Amino acid sequence: MKFDVLTLFPEMFDSMKESIIGRAMDKNLIQINLVNMRDFSKDKHKKVDDTVYGGGAGMLIKPDIVYDAYHSVKSDRAKVIFLSPQGKTLNQQKVLELSKEEHLILLCGHYEGIDERVIEKIVDEEISIGDYVLTGGELPAMVLMDSVSRYIDGVLASDSKLEESFSNGLLEYPQYTRPEIFEGIKVPEVLRSRAS
Repeated sequence: MKFDVLTLFPEMFDSMKESIIGRAMDKNLIQINLVNMRDFSKDKHKKVDDTVYGGGAGMLIKPDIVYDAYHSVKSDRAKVIFLSPQGKTLNQQKVLELSKEEHLILLCGHYEGIDERVIEKIVDEEISIGDYVLTGGELPAMVLMDSVSRYIDGVLASDSKLEESFSNGLLEYPQYTRPEIFEGIKVPEVLRSRAS
Protein backbone atom coordinates (compact mmCIF):
# COMPACT_ATOMS: atom_id res chain seq x y z
CA MET A 1 0.00 0.00 0.00
CA LYS A 2 1.26 3.42 -0.90
CA PHE A 3 0.12 6.53 0.94
CA ASP A 4 0.93 9.93 -0.52
CA VAL A 5 0.08 12.67 1.98
CA LEU A 6 -0.39 16.22 0.71
CA THR A 7 0.26 18.46 3.71
CA LEU A 8 1.67 21.81 4.80
CA PHE A 9 3.18 20.20 7.91
CA PRO A 10 5.07 16.99 6.99
CA GLU A 11 7.03 17.05 10.26
CA MET A 12 3.80 16.17 12.10
CA PHE A 13 4.06 12.66 10.63
CA ASP A 14 7.34 11.73 12.34
CA SER A 15 5.41 9.58 14.82
CA MET A 16 4.34 7.28 11.98
CA LYS A 17 7.87 5.86 11.97
CA GLU A 18 7.23 4.16 15.33
CA SER A 19 5.69 0.88 16.48
CA ILE A 20 3.69 -1.32 14.10
CA ILE A 21 3.54 1.27 11.30
CA GLY A 22 7.30 1.86 11.48
CA ARG A 23 7.99 -1.88 11.25
CA ALA A 24 5.60 -2.16 8.29
CA MET A 25 7.49 0.66 6.56
CA ASP A 26 10.83 -1.03 7.27
CA LYS A 27 9.49 -4.23 5.64
CA ASN A 28 8.18 -2.26 2.63
CA LEU A 29 4.63 -3.43 3.33
CA ILE A 30 3.50 0.19 3.30
CA GLN A 31 5.06 3.36 1.92
CA ILE A 32 4.32 6.80 3.30
CA ASN A 33 5.40 9.65 1.05
CA LEU A 34 4.98 13.13 2.49
CA VAL A 35 4.45 15.90 -0.04
CA ASN A 36 4.90 19.42 1.32
CA MET A 37 2.37 21.51 -0.60
CA ARG A 38 4.41 24.61 0.26
CA ASP A 39 7.03 23.36 -2.22
CA PHE A 40 4.52 24.08 -5.01
CA SER A 41 4.01 27.73 -4.13
CA LYS A 42 5.04 30.13 -6.87
CA ASP A 43 5.36 32.93 -4.32
CA LYS A 44 8.92 33.83 -3.26
CA HIS A 45 7.78 33.70 0.40
CA LYS A 46 6.15 30.25 -0.15
CA LYS A 47 2.69 31.64 0.61
CA VAL A 48 0.03 28.95 0.11
CA ASP A 49 -3.21 30.62 1.17
CA ASP A 50 -5.36 33.62 0.35
CA THR A 51 -8.51 35.38 1.56
CA VAL A 52 -11.95 33.90 0.98
CA TYR A 53 -14.16 35.34 -1.76
CA GLY A 54 -17.32 36.77 -0.20
CA GLY A 55 -15.56 37.52 3.08
CA GLY A 56 -15.35 35.59 6.30
CA ALA A 57 -12.63 34.74 8.75
CA GLY A 58 -9.59 32.70 7.88
CA MET A 59 -7.69 31.83 4.75
CA LEU A 60 -8.06 29.10 2.12
CA ILE A 61 -5.30 27.01 0.59
CA LYS A 62 -5.01 28.06 -3.05
CA PRO A 63 -6.22 25.57 -5.68
CA ASP A 64 -3.17 25.70 -7.95
CA ILE A 65 -0.87 24.66 -5.11
CA VAL A 66 -3.00 21.64 -4.21
CA TYR A 67 -3.46 20.72 -7.87
CA ASP A 68 0.27 20.84 -8.63
CA ALA A 69 1.10 18.82 -5.50
CA TYR A 70 -1.50 16.23 -6.53
CA HIS A 71 -0.06 15.98 -10.06
CA SER A 72 3.37 15.24 -8.60
CA VAL A 73 2.10 11.91 -7.18
CA LYS A 74 -1.06 10.98 -9.08
CA SER A 75 -1.48 7.59 -10.70
CA ASP A 76 -4.31 5.83 -12.50
CA ARG A 77 -4.87 3.53 -9.51
CA ALA A 78 -4.85 6.24 -6.84
CA LYS A 79 -7.89 7.11 -4.78
CA VAL A 80 -7.85 10.70 -3.49
CA ILE A 81 -9.30 11.30 -0.02
CA PHE A 82 -9.82 14.74 1.48
CA LEU A 83 -9.80 14.64 5.29
CA SER A 84 -12.69 16.94 6.03
CA PRO A 85 -15.35 17.50 8.71
CA GLN A 86 -17.95 17.33 5.93
CA GLY A 87 -16.93 13.79 4.97
CA LYS A 88 -18.49 10.47 5.89
CA THR A 89 -17.29 9.28 9.28
CA LEU A 90 -14.48 6.74 9.15
CA ASN A 91 -15.60 3.36 10.48
CA GLN A 92 -14.36 -0.23 10.39
CA GLN A 93 -16.22 -1.06 7.17
CA LYS A 94 -14.57 1.90 5.40
CA VAL A 95 -11.16 0.91 6.83
CA LEU A 96 -11.51 -2.59 5.37
CA GLU A 97 -12.63 -1.16 2.02
CA LEU A 98 -9.67 1.24 1.87
CA SER A 99 -7.20 -1.52 2.81
CA LYS A 100 -7.93 -3.15 -0.56
CA GLU A 101 -6.71 -0.07 -2.47
CA GLU A 102 -3.16 0.04 -3.87
CA HIS A 103 -2.57 3.78 -3.62
CA LEU A 104 -4.24 6.41 -1.44
CA ILE A 105 -3.56 10.12 -1.80
CA LEU A 106 -4.56 11.88 1.42
CA LEU A 107 -5.25 15.60 1.19
CA CYS A 108 -4.86 17.49 4.46
CA GLY A 109 -6.63 20.81 4.71
CA HIS A 110 -5.55 23.60 7.01
CA TYR A 111 -6.67 27.11 7.92
CA GLU A 112 -10.27 27.44 6.68
CA GLY A 113 -9.81 24.60 4.21
CA ILE A 114 -9.17 24.25 0.51
CA ASP A 115 -10.67 26.00 -2.51
CA GLU A 116 -13.77 24.01 -3.55
CA ARG A 117 -12.77 23.94 -7.23
CA VAL A 118 -9.76 21.73 -6.64
CA ILE A 119 -11.79 19.46 -4.34
CA GLU A 120 -14.35 18.99 -7.14
CA LYS A 121 -11.57 18.33 -9.66
CA ILE A 122 -9.40 15.76 -7.86
CA VAL A 123 -11.11 14.34 -4.73
CA ASP A 124 -12.83 10.94 -4.92
CA GLU A 125 -14.11 10.91 -1.35
CA GLU A 126 -14.23 13.07 1.79
CA ILE A 127 -13.69 11.35 5.13
CA SER A 128 -14.07 12.67 8.69
CA ILE A 129 -12.86 11.08 11.91
CA GLY A 130 -15.62 12.67 13.99
CA ASP A 131 -17.77 15.66 14.72
CA TYR A 132 -15.30 18.05 16.32
CA VAL A 133 -12.89 20.72 15.13
CA LEU A 134 -9.19 20.07 14.58
CA THR A 135 -6.42 22.37 13.41
CA GLY A 136 -5.98 20.51 10.14
CA GLY A 137 -6.18 17.21 8.29
CA GLU A 138 -2.88 15.81 9.50
CA LEU A 139 -4.18 13.98 12.58
CA PRO A 140 -7.12 12.47 10.66
CA ALA A 141 -4.67 11.33 7.95
CA MET A 142 -2.56 9.58 10.60
CA VAL A 143 -5.65 7.91 12.07
CA LEU A 144 -6.71 6.69 8.64
CA MET A 145 -3.23 5.39 7.75
CA ASP A 146 -2.86 3.62 11.09
CA SER A 147 -6.25 1.91 10.90
CA VAL A 148 -5.92 0.91 7.22
CA SER A 149 -2.32 -0.31 7.56
CA ARG A 150 -3.33 -2.90 10.14
CA TYR A 151 -5.22 -4.75 7.40
CA ILE A 152 -2.39 -4.85 4.87
CA ASP A 153 -1.09 -8.41 4.56
CA GLY A 154 1.95 -9.00 6.74
CA VAL A 155 1.57 -5.93 8.97
CA LEU A 156 -0.09 -7.94 11.79
CA ALA A 157 -0.38 -11.65 12.41
CA SER A 158 -3.61 -12.81 10.77
CA ASP A 159 -5.12 -14.10 14.05
CA SER A 160 -4.55 -10.65 15.61
CA LYS A 161 -6.97 -9.09 13.13
CA LEU A 162 -9.69 -11.65 13.88
CA GLU A 163 -9.98 -10.76 17.55
CA GLU A 164 -9.68 -6.98 17.36
CA SER A 165 -12.39 -4.58 18.43
CA PHE A 166 -14.99 -4.09 15.68
CA SER A 167 -13.72 -7.10 13.67
CA ASN A 168 -16.97 -8.93 14.36
CA GLY A 169 -19.03 -5.87 15.16
CA LEU A 170 -18.13 -6.10 18.85
CA LEU A 171 -15.70 -4.46 21.23
CA GLU A 172 -13.03 -6.51 22.97
CA TYR A 173 -13.70 -7.99 26.40
CA PRO A 174 -11.71 -7.00 29.53
CA GLN A 175 -8.23 -8.57 29.58
CA TYR A 176 -5.70 -9.18 32.36
CA THR A 177 -2.04 -10.13 32.84
CA ARG A 178 0.32 -10.74 35.78
CA PRO A 179 0.45 -10.03 38.66
CA GLU A 180 -2.60 -12.06 39.65
CA ILE A 181 -3.50 -9.47 42.30
CA PHE A 182 -3.01 -5.74 41.63
CA GLU A 183 -4.07 -3.05 44.09
CA GLY A 184 -6.27 -5.63 45.82
CA ILE A 185 -8.11 -6.62 42.61
CA LYS A 186 -7.81 -10.26 41.50
CA VAL A 187 -7.88 -11.58 37.97
CA PRO A 188 -11.31 -13.30 37.57
CA GLU A 189 -11.29 -16.95 38.69
CA VAL A 190 -12.50 -18.24 35.31
CA LEU A 191 -9.38 -16.79 33.68
CA ARG A 192 -6.97 -17.86 36.45
CA SER A 193 -8.03 -21.49 36.02
CA ARG A 194 -7.06 -21.24 32.31
CA ALA A 195 -3.69 -19.52 32.87
CA SER A 196 -0.68 -21.24 31.38
